[in-house]
Amino acid sequence: MPDTLATITQIKKTRTFILELVKDLSTEQLNKIPEGFNNNIIWHIAHLTATLQNLCYVRSGLPVSVEEKYVTPFLSGTKPVVFIGKEDITSIFDVLLTSIDRLAADYARGVFVAFDPWDKRYGMKLNSIEDAVNFVPFHEGMHLGYMMALKKLVSPEKFKHILPVSF
Repeated sequence: MPDTLATITQIKKTRTFILELVKDLSTEQLNKIPEGFNNNIIWHIAHLTATLQNLCYVRSGLPVSVEEKYVTPFLSGTKPVVFIGKEDITSIFDVLLTSIDRLAADYARGVFVAFDPWDKRYGMKLNSIEDAVNFVPFHEGMHLGYMMALKKLVSPEKFKHILPVSF
């Protein structure tokens, strides 16, 4: 089994890449939901934090390690219901990284002693905190793909040279 702390470090690198990917987008672009999509880029970013909290903390019978406002509105099955302003976007970006640091510290301290097994819809069985952490890169990679597609749609001027159609 892969080293869990090394996996957590890799998750943080992916999250840092995501923030780099979206740093040039405006508040409006981060909130835009293109036709054919249910969510926007900022929802996907916040969803990563919410999912990690649900997978690791809630499934372990622990309280979430972030404010509730970063969890429930962004769980699977939800959609954006309000425009998220610049200040809240900055907080969501910050929590994306600090929550992974907290996970690493909590894992190293051994706080995850119980885990409620879960069969994910992707055919994966999560039976331990280690399984949950190992699932996170798959989940985050999937959402990174959505964010990359959304970025092309909300900022086509940055992608004119690679898109086959003009906007």
